[in-house]
Amino acid sequence: MTESATTTTTDAQAVVQAVPIGVLGMLGFLVVADARVIDPLLPVIATSFNTSIAAAGLTISAYTLPYGVFQLVYGPLGDRAGKLRIMSIAILAFAVGTAVCAAAASLETLIALRFLTGVAAAALIPLSLAYIGDTVPYGERQAALGRYLSAIALGQILGASLGATVADVLSWRLIFLAYGLAALGVGLKFGRIARRQPLPPVTETAEPGPRTVKRYARPYIAVLRESAARVVLVTVCLEGLCFFGGFVYVGASLRDRYGLPFAAIGLILAGFGVGGIIYARIIGRLLPRLGERRLVLLGGSLIISAYLAIAFTPAWQPIPALVVITGIGFYMLHSTLQTKATELAPDARGTAVALFAFFLFLGQSLGALFFGQIVTRAGYTPALALSATLVALIALFFASRVNTLPGGAALAEQSTHNRGCTIPNQGFRKEGRTFR
Repeated sequence: MTESATTTTTDAQAVVQAVPIGVLGMLGFLVVADARVIDPLLPVIATSFNTSIAAAGLTISAYTLPYGVFQLVYGPLGDRAGKLRIMSIAILAFAVGTAVCAAAASLETLIALRFLTGVAAAALIPLSLAYIGDTVPYGERQAALGRYLSAIALGQILGASLGATVADVLSWRLIFLAYGLAALGVGLKFGRIARRQPLPPVTETAEPGPRTVKRYARPYIAVLRESAARVVLVTVCLEGLCFFGGFVYVGASLRDRYGLPFAAIGLILAGFGVGGIIYARIIGRLLPRLGERRLVLLGGSLIISAYLAIAFTPAWQPIPALVVITGIGFYMLHSTLQTKATELAPDARGTAVALFAFFLFLGQSLGALFFGQIVTRAGYTPALALSATLVALIALFFASRVNTLPGGAALAEQSTHNRGCTIPNQGFRKEGRTFR
């Protein structure tokens, strides 16, 4: 193992020992809840600022675009300076930015604040995923990621449902204030833990001298030269564009097509997170039976079936169940992609996962803009039908290549035979040791 790999692994193990998995999950929960709260609120935000749904949708792009771009900063920075220090600063900045959104006097101000909040949020989930990649063997990793993603799914549930409920009863501004205060509390606790940890060892660079853009980009260029990395990164970018580009307008379609109250829309969209929790419960048994390729194909099939049904159903009553199915299918596809991403560059996992997140949220940002124009020009049904068709093609493409990517199908199919990984209270187990 190289010195860089040893440093990364030591840093990751120290974090897992010091920070309970529940705290890492709370960070992920807050980031996702804050991101998803906008989805059901687009109509009320548009009304509040006297603008269109498509214009209000810019608040989504304003968050997701910097979230993706700043992965490119935080990934190698976390590898060098210490993931805990970076995350402890980022969560406090995230808390302040989210709370101040409650006072936005114009749509332009809200967009600017969401941009700054996205910059801070960018450090949190990807660095946590890099820890899991450092600590959990590949054969156990998808099941471990599934458990960690339970917190993400819960954030999706409450992010949508609480946001819509508060907007319906009181004001959309209060939910940002509530999330900001919650993030501040978690951030202060996380900061106390981080300050007790030793600083990571300083490693000598191979080329002394000032850091230039070219030198900073070199690790990313090295990853992009690998054909396996290009397959994963292109796939996740298209996934973000085609899946989330359609999904962010499901809430608005429920309002405009069926006249549902915002509280009901939030509860329906929360079904996506329910699907994620169901996935986390079944993946340990499902993966050994199906393997990664068939898991991806099943996920794609569930997504296209549910999206087409949502697009063409004449009544809203089946849609809650369809949203749950959509969530299950998405996690089958996305978790497999995510697991592959953690294996692209084991010696610089923070950098590789950062690049993965960049491409995902680049796709999401472009998707909100692209499908927003389709909704404006053609309506919700064509937009959702196109989203379903494109996601099906993406799943077929990825399934045809998944067994050739790092890790291999054989290891993935053994994921539940290694029972050492138990996430929230027992910690991670690796090579006979438990890290808490």
